[in-house]
Amino acid sequence: MTLAAIKVYRLNNQITASPVRLISSDGKQIGVVPIEEARKMAEESNQDLVEISGEAQPPVIKLIDFKKFRYQEAKKEREAAKKVKKVDLKEVRLTPFMAEGDFRVKVERMKEFITEGNKVRITVRFTGRQMGKTQFGFIIMKKAFDALADYATVDQMPKLIGRQIIAVMTPAKKG
Repeated sequence: MTLAAIKVYRLNNQITASPVRLISSDGKQIGVVPIEEARKMAEESNQDLVEISGEAQPPVIKLIDFKKFRYQEAKKEREAAKKVKKVDLKEVRLTPFMAEGDFRVKVERMKEFITEGNKVRITVRFTGRQMGKTQFGFIIMKKAFDALADYATVDQMPKLIGRQIIAVMTPAKKG
């Protein structure tokens, strides 16, 4: 976790605004009260005052044990992190003169990657004398694009870099 991600909360005597909107530990609204009364209630119930939203008018203060509050916040962040889908970049290597059966197997593999929501980098490698026939690499790349047209869009057009042609495809938007 970076320093920018750490949220700083004002507690108890650090809260100076008055009046404040007070919320109980179970989430029920107590109402708008003077800060002195809120401090008194916190002292009686042996809990802390935690400033939830200092920008609101009046500021929102929660009556809760601070350690419990931090635990609840961390739990919310973990749940949110679980819901975020991580997109991987998968690579599939082709050759400029590959057999039709091999090509179909590679296309099926790319379809699997794309339907899982991953991006696919298609690489066509040239060896030895094949460097004189780079146009066949672009032809097989176009053939792959046509086979995957219903599943993905071309994110990065094919480029010849050194001894390989590289392109990237992204899953097509559904609907």
